[in-house]
Amino acid sequence: MIQQFIELGQGYGDIYELCELIKTNEERLHNAFIFTANNEGKMVASIAVAFKPVGESKFMPIYICREGIPFNEEKPSKRIEIFQEAVAATGKQESIFEIKHSSIFSETKLFYQYVIGILRLNHYIPPMQ
Repeated sequence: MIQQFIELGQGYGDIYELCELIKTNEERLHNAFIFTANNEGKMVASIAVAFKPVGESKFMPIYICREGIPFNEEKPSKRIEIFQEAVAATGKQESIFEIKHSSIFSETKLFYQYVIGILRLNHYIPPMQ
């Protein structure tokens, strides 16, 4: 199974695009995630969804809005709430992980490999075959 992150962006429009992907691909939704990270003393969040492969394909896309959302567990931002509502409408619940911020990696590709490793290790996405 090949998993690959597809980055949408960080703004409000990107959140709505991600929620529309959830809505139109509800039957393909595998898992939803909120990744939190500490960036210079401030908590930020990335939201992501993994979809099941189409047909005989061995490709699992993971759409992400990376690190553009301020994160406060007691008072979630409107963007987090919109995402959680979209996921809840499918009957699923998002998983929350605290991870390292992408800025500590020399390349974004290495950051995504790190996150894929965490998701595979915890059985949130299938192992490499």
